[in-house]
Amino acid sequence: MFIGGFQKFTMLDYPEKVAATVFTTGCNFRCPYCHNAEIVNPKLIDYEIGFQEKEIIDFLEDRKGSLDGVCITGGEPTLQSGLTEFIKKIKEMGFLIKLDTNASHSNVVKNLLNEDLIDYWAIDIKTIPEKYGIMTKKEDIIKNIEQSIDMITQSRGDLELRTTIVPGYVTSDDFDKIIDWINNINPEIFSKLYRYSIQNFKSEKTLHKDFGNVVPYDENYLKKITEKMKKVCDNVVMVG
Repeated sequence: MFIGGFQKFTMLDYPEKVAATVFTTGCNFRCPYCHNAEIVNPKLIDYEIGFQEKEIIDFLEDRKGSLDGVCITGGEPTLQSGLTEFIKKIKEMGFLIKLDTNASHSNVVKNLLNEDLIDYWAIDIKTIPEKYGIMTKKEDIIKNIEQSIDMITQSRGDLELRTTIVPGYVTSDDFDKIIDWINNINPEIFSKLYRYSIQNFKSEKTLHKDFGNVVPYDENYLKKITEKMKKVCDNVVMVG
């Protein structure tokens, strides 16, 4: 496991839980608006500066009873070969696990489901399928994402879908297609979601420097999208 960051306390990352957050390094996507550039881009990652698994485990051992869970995010955690064993160690201490993922590694998702290791899944729906080529050129990405979401929907554990609203990449009209896409994967998904999060784009510290000049949509635009999503999902939240 390559761990590039560790937040010892958060009341924001895991809904309704007090948690710690582990940031894994590396990602198979290159979203130009990503705000974790130093964790995502191999050229910017300093593997000498990071955290050892033992540091995390020792800290959590001392926080039994005061923390509810651990969020594992990135980067993209499912790239890490030691992910399953790392999670098992944390689960054995009695903590809940939330995993943030782009869902593109459906084989890893399947293994985690089979081991019953994840209590809360948070999957980024970047945009409509036709625009995923902006982030990655791999042809099987959409198929893998669909498989992951379908498998999670049919298993235990809460599921959150979330979309960052980036000018030029995601529009209100795109959400009509996103709704159709999700329904075509499995018509039960929206009814089983814990929530759908609408996140505003932040122009600070982006992977591609040009996105530092992009002006986020205003609050009314996000409210319009939120109201559209409330027609298909009971719990829709606007973040940022």
